[in-house]
Amino acid sequence: MYHNLELKEGAFVVSDAHYSHIREDFLDFLKAIKSKKLHPTQLILLGDIFDMLFGQVPFTLEINTEAINILNEISKEIEVIYLEGNHDFNLKKIFPHIKVFSIKNQPVKMNFLNQRVLLSHGDIESPLGYKIYTAIIRNPFILTLLSIFDTLFNHIIIKKLDEYLSKKDDCKEFIGFEKFIQRRLFGKYSCDIFIEGHFHQNKSFAIKDFRYINLAAFACNQRYFIVESSKDVGLFLQENSFARAQQYQEI
Repeated sequence: MYHNLELKEGAFVVSDAHYSHIREDFLDFLKAIKSKKLHPTQLILLGDIFDMLFGQVPFTLEINTEAINILNEISKEIEVIYLEGNHDFNLKKIFPHIKVFSIKNQPVKMNFLNQRVLLSHGDIESPLGYKIYTAIIRNPFILTLLSIFDTLFNHIIIKKLDEYLSKKDDCKEFIGFEKFIQRRLFGKYSCDIFIEGHFHQNKSFAIKDFRYINLAAFACNQRYFIVESSKDVGLFLQENSFARAQQYQEI
């Protein structure tokens, strides 16, 4: 596993893009990085970047081929760190030049100046039932069976799942979110800053000895964050919105 990871000033942090054929903005975002219209010093992906990308199910690679290829090209030029989510997992063979972290290796420890930063997709510290579910869906044998049945029936399983996911509301407010996070994380981690996605809430607050940040989903208004240093708080995440039309106007 990777050690002594440094979070770089100017890094782009992206969570929950839920990229699919109906949400293509993330592909244009990657193209803007590849063509040097955007200039991250590092790219941090906090999971659920793809709406469906499962390492042992080839059809999910096929439907995401262009984005996968561009991401692999970018990773040859800058450091890319990818924390697997609950929609994208078993990815190491897909992204050979990317530092990939499974759920069991999260939160990921990084350093920024003199601050200790922990990063997670956000589905750690979950109830037992969810932990059993995540273990099952990531099991290579189960995924191989899924792939066989999906292929035999003309990909009906993946297509039905895609239809279901395309109707989900990724931008709704989580009522009682701060109390939920306080119960979930209080007293469990030692750090200065804890950063997550998964819940799509775009909120920050204190939890005992550290500052907690939950990122907005890229799927909601194409928001991403740039790492900056601040005299007041140390690490500061500048919120940005990727405007696809604006990018093309600049060409």
